Amino acid sequence: MEHESCVPQGTEITQTGFHYTLSLIGGKYKMAVLYLLAEHGVLRHNAIHRRIAGIPYKTLAAVLKELAVDGLVVRTEYPQVPPKVEYALTERGRSLIPILYSMCDWGERHRSDADSLRQ
Repeated sequence: MEHESCVPQGTEITQTGFHYTLSLIGGKYKMAVLYLLAEHGVLRHNAIHRRIAGIPYKTLAAVLKELAVDGLVVRTEYPQVPPKVEYALTERGRSLIPILYSMCDWGERHRSDADSLRQ
């Protein structure tokens, strides 16, 4: 499969769209949060926390804040007691989902390779 290089010769990788995309979705949990919101639409903090094993509450709060600052997730707070906050993908966030689905497909095709490669 031939494609145009996203890192033209002589270009520093940090000055490319590839690096920018990774800066938005890189990290241990960002892609998982984006994927969950794509699959479920709207979720509250605790619902996301239950679906990502081992993520500390504080870490999830930081990830959600970063995704909101980057315009990938919208945080909606309802004025009630107790406070209710929901998270959903923005249009910008939804535009990343085909990339995540491609990664999922690749992983399904190649995950069985892992055992034979480690031996």
